[in-house]
Amino acid sequence: MSTVRETRGGRAGKAKEEEGGGDLPGAWAAYGRLLQHLRKRAGLNQQQLGEAIDYSLEQVASVEQGRRPAKAAFTRAADRVLDAGGVLEVLQDEVDRAKLPRFFRNFALIEAEVVSRFSYDPLLVPGLLQTEGYARAVFAGHCPPLSEEIIDQHAEARLSRQKLLTRVPLAELSFIVSEEALRDPVGGPEVMGAQWQRLLEVSALRNVEVQVMPAGRGFHPGKNGPFVVVESHEHRLLGYFESQGVGCVVTDPAEVSAFSLRYGKLRSQALNVEESARLIERMVGET
Repeated sequence: MSTVRETRGGRAGKAKEEEGGGDLPGAWAAYGRLLQHLRKRAGLNQQQLGEAIDYSLEQVASVEQGRRPAKAAFTRAADRVLDAGGVLEVLQDEVDRAKLPRFFRNFALIEAEVVSRFSYDPLLVPGLLQTEGYARAVFAGHCPPLSEEIIDQHAEARLSRQKLLTRVPLAELSFIVSEEALRDPVGGPEVMGAQWQRLLEVSALRNVEVQVMPAGRGFHPGKNGPFVVVESHEHRLLGYFESQGVGCVVTDPAEVSAFSLRYGKLRSQALNVEESARLIERMVGET
């Protein structure tokens, strides 16, 4: 099987980047250097820029030094005040992507430009459909524990990925989620109630299908674990799966074909889109 494998430690030979420590992403440093250049060109010091965009001196300094990633609101304000012509906003996707766990970043680059994306998730609501509350609950349960700053960064990056749902040109997106995952109270009843509502909202998009694999179906191909099949913008099929902080991009045509075959079978065994929506509506009504 041909795979591109990433772990939290990254590729061999590269400096180690821990969850919450170690070497910081190069995208943050590059953004910071550009911000500093634009600020100096505008004749402002860090304090003046901070006051103009309603951020503290410490926050501006941290972003310029690459120690903290810029949020989208920071970027929009700085781009406007510094008359940057959108150059900072162009970098925002790279800044956000670098907030993701290291093992996932290679696939995130592929995912951002896919023509289609099909996934099966037996344990959790898929990241592209998660609410902020659900995402934060998932990251808060990480072992070993993550700092609040890293939880914030990962949650922001996960929500930023959801631009794929409405990106133009539209991508064809299909999600099969197990009923067990939907009934598992991640984050508590209030978080799950909001999550079910989010699933109903997203499933109404014309390029998105959400299906539920009902409990009690017996053995099916999804019992072997979660997986994703995507069609790249070059119309190449690729697979992806992950477990315990390890992610693998599958490139071998025979293996990807097997993924596609399994997904087709899962699609036929799951509730259809209308039945799935009715089940989720019943869950909402039970709360």
